[in-house]
Amino acid sequence: MGTPAILFVCLGTICRSPLAEAAFRDAADKAGLDAEADSAGTADYHVGSPPDPRSVEEASKHGIDISGYAGRQLVVEDFHRFTHIFAMDHQNLRNIEALRPEGSRAHVSLLMDLVPGREGAAIADPYHDGEEQFGATWEDVDAAARALVERLAEPS
Repeated sequence: MGTPAILFVCLGTICRSPLAEAAFRDAADKAGLDAEADSAGTADYHVGSPPDPRSVEEASKHGIDISGYAGRQLVVEDFHRFTHIFAMDHQNLRNIEALRPEGSRAHVSLLMDLVPGREGAAIADPYHDGEEQFGATWEDVDAAARALVERLAEPS
């Protein structure tokens, strides 16, 4: 299969998807898994912007610095560059599928589909909620990241 290339996608790429990217990178590093990871948004609201300060703070609680991440928008080329594209919720999954070109190689699904018992669940957008919601978002993306690393590390 080669090196897995994973893209995490939310709406504005400042809350959920950077946290998912960080959790995945951390889990992959700890497992010795060679993989590429990035995050993007389906909207162009925060292109070039750093993650929300609450996301940066949440990641730092887990020993991860995401302050250097920069928001970007999902583009058609991503469907050929990445092996997996994970949406944080159903609306973004629909947005991803609407952009998906014919013949793309990427496997597209909800991120929480990886977590047994959470299939079909969305990761709540913490942007308009309190800081405690960022902790809940981390718990979701971390569980999914660990499940993804376990799946990718399995011999094929």
